[in-house]
Amino acid sequence: MIIKMTSPRAVKKPDNYAAFYGLLNRMYAPDKEELKKAIVLEYTSGRTDSLKDMKMAEYLSALKGMQRLVVPTSQEDEQKVIKKKRSDVLHQMQLIGIDTADWNKINAFCTDTRIVGKVFRELNGEELDALLVKLRIIRRKKETINV
Repeated sequence: MIIKMTSPRAVKKPDNYAAFYGLLNRMYAPDKEELKKAIVLEYTSGRTDSLKDMKMAEYLSALKGMQRLVVPTSQEDEQKVIKKKRSDVLHQMQLIGIDTADWNKINAFCTDTRIVGKVFRELNGEELDALLVKLRIIRRKKETINV
């Protein structure tokens, strides 16, 4: 009877390389294959130049590094701006006493025709700006009444 003393550890590997190749295609290089090998070698500390042989931690680290090098697209920039505006609007809602942990309350407030007349998630950048102004006015009025 043979007893195996060491158990092979299951090394978690990525199963989808779409994110890697998406970032790789947005990077400038005359030879994409050479660039891919260089990136894999760097993040595996020279262990391999094959993307399939990368461990999950190495793969995720490579993705983070590549994201820092790639110039964001205009769509990504626009999403950041919208996210910031939504955050600002939610903060103002909190300050006037709306429970921002409950999306039903947020949507009930926003769908009022005097406010916006739309569900919060459907608001575009201009509507968020207008809502932010309204919320600041409401907050100032509440503060002057309470003082």
